[in-house]
Amino acid sequence: MRLDEHLPVDHRLSQVYRVGAGLMGLVLVVFGILGLVNRIGLFDIEGDTVAGLNTNGALSILSICVGLLLFVGMVIGGNFASTVNMTLGVLFIASGFVNLALLDRSFNPLAFQMQNVLFSFVVGLMLMCFGMYGRVSATLPHDNPYWMARHPEEAAREQRARRRREALAADRAAEAGAGASAGAGLEGGTTGPAVRYGRR
Repeated sequence: MRLDEHLPVDHRLSQVYRVGAGLMGLVLVVFGILGLVNRIGLFDIEGDTVAGLNTNGALSILSICVGLLLFVGMVIGGNFASTVNMTLGVLFIASGFVNLALLDRSFNPLAFQMQNVLFSFVVGLMLMCFGMYGRVSATLPHDNPYWMARHPEEAAREQRARRRREALAADRAAEAGAGASAGAGLEGGTTGPAVRYGRR
């Protein structure tokens, strides 16, 4: 399934992608800054606990960089924000599996602990949900821009049918208005002479 279809920047789906990228970016930037403030060693295997998660200098810097990338996606919005959310979501989940295998080993450059692995899985799933919302589904509504881009012929047929229905409704409304005007004219024509004859 292609994911590069055009999405208007002001479409309501873009707001979902922006909010998701902004929230996750804020969490990661705050976490990274707190880790740097504690002046933990760059590749300290033991690390230190920040906001319930283990971290070191490398993980703090990486968190800030990823958070800033999410902020960029929030500012740009549209397909870019959606793609950034999905891509980073997959990377977070992959990172969780990789670092799960590195737990309690001598080579653990990001000082991951089990809580970090779970956090990585949660953030990855949330980013993927935000990025895929309204974009990857078998039951997208027919006014969805992604559905319209993937089914151009059917979307064109539905648009033509919708225009015909709107034109028919407008014609009926015009006929009803003309009929009401004619009825009012007839009523005025029958009452006028009666009044004049009554006065004579």
